[in-house]
Amino acid sequence: MWAQASSNKMKIDLHVHSKCSDGRMTLEEIFAEASRRDIDLISITDHDSIDCQEPAKILADRYGIHYLYGLELNISFAHPQYGNSKPISLDLLGYQYDIHYQPLVQELIQLRDFRKVRAERILEKINQEFVSEGLKEFTPKDLEEIQSTVDGAFGRPHIASYMVKTGIVKNIREAFDRYLVRCNVPKMPLSLSKASELVKGAGGKLILAHPADPNGTSLISLTTSIHEQQEIIKETMLLYIDGVECWHTRHEPNVTAAYLSFADEMGLMVSGGSDCHQSPIIMGTVDVPKYVAKRFGLDI
Repeated sequence: MWAQASSNKMKIDLHVHSKCSDGRMTLEEIFAEASRRDIDLISITDHDSIDCQEPAKILADRYGIHYLYGLELNISFAHPQYGNSKPISLDLLGYQYDIHYQPLVQELIQLRDFRKVRAERILEKINQEFVSEGLKEFTPKDLEEIQSTVDGAFGRPHIASYMVKTGIVKNIREAFDRYLVRCNVPKMPLSLSKASELVKGAGGKLILAHPADPNGTSLISLTTSIHEQQEIIKETMLLYIDGVECWHTRHEPNVTAAYLSFADEMGLMVSGGSDCHQSPIIMGTVDVPKYVAKRFGLDI
């Protein structure tokens, strides 16, 4: 079984975010830190963006770190037996795809353009809250200043950071708790089948990200039962995905073990990573075993 494979030590982190989406650090800072932490294999998996992939590979080579092209896609997913059939958000990780595959490139451009429209709508809803609280409303100039901090995909964390910077809230968590959760606007919908078509069409592998993350986009939104989550995957996802992310910062050991067993039973690939956004810096802190690299065809 995979869970009993080689115990040889190496550091792997296949889930890291940069400033090309909602990470805090530049690529140069990430790879310098990864080198200091003796990370052997890494993947930058920015949200709906592959703009940083070519320079990331160049930096990885410069630092002597093995690299997988990565990407995180958010999809809309519904199941007739759970959550009153209402769609929830799930995240998928794409690896080893052709970064020049035009259907994928064009879809990501559309997703990026919609993110700006979404941000404008979120600010409109926040302004309604500001009016009720007697606060000064956001203006088009505020939107321009927020957008100037975006290197890639525009997301709610950019708005949150601006709210901290301007003193509206004390920290990122307060921005989400007071405004950004309540004032959220759905992302441009992307289906599981479409995401699979794009990533696999580009020759890549598609992995279900953090399936049981209690604080994030995961199947927990439908059910807290690991068994039921796995039944959902068996019934609706096996045609589209290549694997599951078993090791994750917010996966407890029993969850990792359950998903490793499930992946072994279903013949699925396994992956893992810190999901590091660099606040705090947790790159390389999730113990992903060496055999994961071999599952991606890498002889390290």
